[in-house]
Amino acid sequence: MTSRRRVAGARARALDGRRRATLPVADHASPNLEFANGTPYDEYVAAQALHGLQRPVTDVPEERAFLVTTQVMELYFGLIRSEWRLAQRLLDAGEVVQATAVLTRSVRYFEALNASWAALSWLTPAQFNSFREALGEASGFQSAMYRHLEFLLGNKSEPLTRPHKRSPAVYRELLDALRRPSLYDSVLALLARRGFELPPPGDPAAEYAPNPLVEDAWVRVYAEGGPGEELWQLAEALTDLSERFSDWRYRHLMAVRRSMGAKPGTGGSSGLSWLERSLRREVFPELWSARTRM
Repeated sequence: MTSRRRVAGARARALDGRRRATLPVADHASPNLEFANGTPYDEYVAAQALHGLQRPVTDVPEERAFLVTTQVMELYFGLIRSEWRLAQRLLDAGEVVQATAVLTRSVRYFEALNASWAALSWLTPAQFNSFREALGEASGFQSAMYRHLEFLLGNKSEPLTRPHKRSPAVYRELLDALRRPSLYDSVLALLARRGFELPPPGDPAAEYAPNPLVEDAWVRVYAEGGPGEELWQLAEALTDLSERFSDWRYRHLMAVRRSMGAKPGTGGSSGLSWLERSLRREVFPELWSARTRM
């Protein structure tokens, strides 16, 4: 626990019954306007620190919107990673209903994340070009937190960890995520424990490859279950998650297409064609192919 969180926890515990009695409770009461230090709101939210993180590298006004939107997305990446890790722990413990609730919650976060692209929908090529050169080689492709999401979904790739070698702590975390079972691995392990015939676990660091036995398992889940059955609900939550993630990729593709066309990416990728290839990589592929057989 960080020192800031320890201080916040201590202050929360200090807010006992006697102090609470001094706080305004009536609808017509005036808010407390005097504090010994900074406002409790800022101490908890760290608003000043957050606003201090916007450091545009140009005087172009459009850059700030680009920067803020990107930072908001990074915060959502971290939140979603935390939720998926929790869901994975619950699945490993056999707590299917609780894991499904967490996954469903993360779908809502993805809806907000995907809506963030609307904040840049007005960005024309001329406006983007007015500050693009100042970004140097910076690219969303280099987001370590986004890479964590890809790895949790089973889209593993060791070469994509290499841009982070100069940041030892970040690099170690990514390598650990690469080598650990994915969220989908945990789902399939649960199905295997429930008696479904599934292929033996493969190398967790390898990119996930579809398997007919997994498709058979999902066909059976839907054939034998219904809206009140926990594996059926888990399957639907995963399908929602996969759909929202595809939405994210598509919106990313369209934002790039709208603001820079088919130019090469700032990070050295092929830009639009790279995103088009990524869009074709399905998440939880058997949940989709099984629908053809239902």
